Amino acid sequence: MGWAIALHGGAGDIPHSLPPDRRLPREVGLRHCLDVGIAALKAHKHPLDVVELVVRELENYPHFNAGKGSVLTSSGTVEMEASIMDGKSKKCGAVSGLSTVVNAVSLARLVMEKTPHIYLGFHGAEAFARDQGVETADPSYFITPENIERLKQAQDANRVQIDYTQPVQKEAKDAAATIPNGDSQIGTVGCVAVDSEGNLASATSTGGLVNKMAGRIGDTPIIGAGTYANHLCAVSATGKGEAMIRGTVARDVAAVMEFKGLSLKEAAAYVIDQVPPGNAGLVAVSSTGEIATVFNTTGMFRACASEDGYSEVAIWDSPLK
Repeated sequence: MGWAIALHGGAGDIPHSLPPDRRLPREVGLRHCLDVGIAALKAHKHPLDVVELVVRELENYPHFNAGKGSVLTSSGTVEMEASIMDGKSKKCGAVSGLSTVVNAVSLARLVMEKTPHIYLGFHGAEAFARDQGVETADPSYFITPENIERLKQAQDANRVQIDYTQPVQKEAKDAAATIPNGDSQIGTVGCVAVDSEGNLASATSTGGLVNKMAGRIGDTPIIGAGTYANHLCAVSATGKGEAMIRGTVARDVAAVMEFKGLSLKEAAAYVIDQVPPGNAGLVAVSSTGEIATVFNTTGMFRACASEDGYSEVAIWDSPLK
C-alpha cells in the first residue's frame, strides 16, 4: 500500500482532432497539477490538504470549467459550486451559487470545518465567504471572452451544453452554430488522493453547464453524486450533473465495493455502465492505492500517479506521450 492520486479536467465528446492550441494548455495544466499533488503527498500532507491544493490549482487555470474558467448561465453570470470530503471521518462541505469566490473548493472546506452544516448556497455562501475573509474578486474576473462566445453559441443552438460538447449545425438557411475548434469548454475539475496510511479524500469544483438556468445546481456539490469518500475509496465525478444525481454515481462506487465485493476498477466500470452513454466519467482511488479512471464519453482529461512510479496524463483511451 502506498500513496496514489488522480485528477480530472472534465469529460465529454472530445474529438481526436482537437487542435493543439486547445489540447496542449490543458495537458500542461494537468501535468502541473499532478506534480503539485505528488509533491504534497511525498511531503506527507494529508489527502484532504492535497485534494484542496490540487483543485485550487485547477480552479485558477482558465482552460478548465471551474474558478477562473467557469462557464456562464443563461443570464450571462457565473455560478460556481464545489465540494470536499474526508474519507475517514466522512466530514464534508459544499457550496453553490458563488459569483465572487476565487476558490470555491476552499470555501467548501471552511463550511465543513467552521460550521455545523454541510452545504451553503448563493447569498448565504457569499456572506460566509466574506465573514471568513477568503479571497474574492469582482464577478467580471470570472467572465472571459471565450465563455461569452460559448454562451452565445449555445443560445444560438438553443441548448444547454455538457462540460464538453461538439457544435451542431442549425437547420434551414442559418449558418452553423459552430464553436471555435469544436470547443465549448471542458468542464468540472476534481481530485482524489490516498496516503500511505490509507487516508482518503476527494474534492470537485465546477462552473456547471453552458447556458444553464440561473439557480441550477448540478452533481458537483452533492455528496454522493459528484463527490464521495469513505474508508474504502474516494471518487470525483464529471459529466452531465442530472445523470450523476439520478445515478448517485460517486457513492455507488463505494457501495458496490462494499456490498458486492468488487475491486475499485470493477466497481467504477460497473457504475459508469449504469449511466446513459455520453454522460459520465470519474476518477477514484482506493485505500490500498488502486486507481480507476473511467468514462463513457469520447474522452476525459485526466492524470494520475502512484508511489510505485506509475504516472499517466491522458484524454482518450491511450495516454499522451
